[in-house]
Amino acid sequence: MTPLLLSAFTATSCLGRGLDATRHALRSSRSGLAPCAFETVKLDTWVGEVAGVDDEKLPAALADYDCRNNRLTRMGLETDGFGDRVREAIARHGKTRVGVFLGTSTAGILQTELAYRRRDPATGALPDDFNYRTTHNSFSLTEFTRAYFGLEGMAMTISTACSSSAKVFAAAARQIELGMIDAAIVGGVDTLCLTTLYGFASLQLTSPQPCRPYDAARDGISIGEGAGFALLERVAGAAPGSVLLLGAGESSDAYHMSSPHPQGLGAKLAMEAALKSAGLAPDDIDYINLHGTATPANDAAEGTAVAALFGGRAPCSSTKGATGHTLGAAGAIEAVICALALTDGLLPGSPGTATPDPAIPVQYLLESRSSRVRRVLSNSFGFGGSNCSLVFGVAA
Repeated sequence: MTPLLLSAFTATSCLGRGLDATRHALRSSRSGLAPCAFETVKLDTWVGEVAGVDDEKLPAALADYDCRNNRLTRMGLETDGFGDRVREAIARHGKTRVGVFLGTSTAGILQTELAYRRRDPATGALPDDFNYRTTHNSFSLTEFTRAYFGLEGMAMTISTACSSSAKVFAAAARQIELGMIDAAIVGGVDTLCLTTLYGFASLQLTSPQPCRPYDAARDGISIGEGAGFALLERVAGAAPGSVLLLGAGESSDAYHMSSPHPQGLGAKLAMEAALKSAGLAPDDIDYINLHGTATPANDAAEGTAVAALFGGRAPCSSTKGATGHTLGAAGAIEAVICALALTDGLLPGSPGTATPDPAIPVQYLLESRSSRVRRVLSNSFGFGGSNCSLVFGVAA
């Protein structure tokens, strides 16, 4: 693929709001996970909750979009000056030439859960002030973002579980390559809700302690929430050291509704496609941000695929021990973490992991360390075998 410039990027998670909070947490290998105290949830698990989401106010003209997910969306858009960079891009390219491509898993489903509590006791009807289309609907955060910036170009939501906001990079890159748009807001937002927390607990996938990716004793995920965004534009005029999207690879192994292929077949196909897209070989990658959810099956399958393709040469880690698994937002947040690895010369460690699983022969990082980083690969693998790998690098 033709490389694209990440002319701006930002991330907000339980580590804090924005790049500085994220990089400080990564450097110190700090986790933002805490025992679950969200809403009325009574589960023995840890979560990554973002502070201050419910204090965020949407513009009065966009009040119909008010829900936790869109409040976090606005919080993310107005962090690190990202919104101003988008407005500058709109001024350069025009409001029909900037696309919006966002990923989510459950969007504003919490708003439906809250509305359900207020249903009519006689008829079961949901309250009149509940608006499914602008809150719960998967497209709501994309429509909100489009309206927030007054955009009129193409827009789409991708909802492929945990690969959602990685796949938006590939989707946007294709449209820029086709000449349909000149720039794109890409990213993802997911927020905590009762359905997700109780749903993963019912699958026996949540851990009663902070998650431990790739640990020999790993026993499940810690669910998080967050927002990650990037502005993709053509590379012309990119300053040395700028972050570039070099390649994207997608696959669908369709092995099982919720379990990965045991040998990581789809994961390996996605990584190979990403490298081919970038015109790179495995030895060109300086760091791999693993999907690494901390479930026994996921980490074993991904680790098998990584070892088959890279051996034990490339340093790798999962940062979900820091942020929790932010589901539909994970691809975007971890893309931003990869961007920080490139700009800061940082190999992120893995908070929570104590003893890497000896059965997974990869070079797994426990502690963060400084290193020269020129090209990185980020993995995002979703339920049903929906896989995406992205390659990022720096401009020479």
